[in-house]
Amino acid sequence: MGELTDMETAIGRTVGDGDGVYLAGFTHHIPFSAGHEIIRQGREDLHLMRATPDLLYDQLIAAGCASALTFSYAGNPGVGSLRAFRRAVEDGVPNELELDEYSHFGLTTRLTAGASDLPFLPLRTFAGSDLPEHNDNIRRVEDPFGAEDLYAVPPLNPDVAVVRAQRADPSGSAHLWGIPGEIVEAAFAADRVVLCAEEIVDESVIRSDPNRTAIPGMVVDYVVEDPYGAHPSYAQGYYDRDNQAYLEWDDVSASVESTIEWLDEWVHDVDNRREYVEKLGAERLVDLQPTTAYATPVDMGWYG
Repeated sequence: MGELTDMETAIGRTVGDGDGVYLAGFTHHIPFSAGHEIIRQGREDLHLMRATPDLLYDQLIAAGCASALTFSYAGNPGVGSLRAFRRAVEDGVPNELELDEYSHFGLTTRLTAGASDLPFLPLRTFAGSDLPEHNDNIRRVEDPFGAEDLYAVPPLNPDVAVVRAQRADPSGSAHLWGIPGEIVEAAFAADRVVLCAEEIVDESVIRSDPNRTAIPGMVVDYVVEDPYGAHPSYAQGYYDRDNQAYLEWDDVSASVESTIEWLDEWVHDVDNRREYVEKLGAERLVDLQPTTAYATPVDMGWYG
């Protein structure tokens, strides 16, 4: 079961130089606060892993934390390229970056294999793609039942996964709703897991809706209460996506100098997420409050 602690402690105890690190979340629940703590702690030579790396991974790359990236699609969604990512790949600035690329389904299939303790999983998604020509981890295999040849990918087992949810109890059992992405698979595939939640609630709240408990505390090592920790991405029902931040990053990341200035101001010069949120200001946070849309209550019943 997970141990309730703060972000500095959780990252300090789980993420080491050279580790394979998966910061999960597909469009929402992206663990920006955890990524910023990794930068503050000066981690180096990380093998970053993630479907759809966006601003957070651009920031980690710009900060010199990464030497390799396993991914599927990289970009500033709705805006354009990741400029720090491109500088690393094209010019080796600030570090050269080794790439390991898949389709979305190909990468999540690797996670599923890792979570299921399987040596590989077959899939059709690479038929017609040129990715197998450039990636030795994508291999054609014979169907043992004789129907057709398929492709296969090996398991992906990160050293560390940082995942987010809307709410969790102190042991790390967590409720997740909205787009789950690869959050659950990453938690089950990783050796060490940090679970960040918008709020920590009593165990009775989690037990009241067991079908929504996507992550059990048994796979979690550390639990962090981390309100607004996904900003500028969003947490369904808690706050919306800050589209302004994504647009601003395109200008900020245009040069090495302006990128470093942003990292100094918004990462190094704040001690934690609370200071980051205070720096954002109440007016900006109010603009991100979502409208209310409650689900119809469900009577779970009780057998006892």
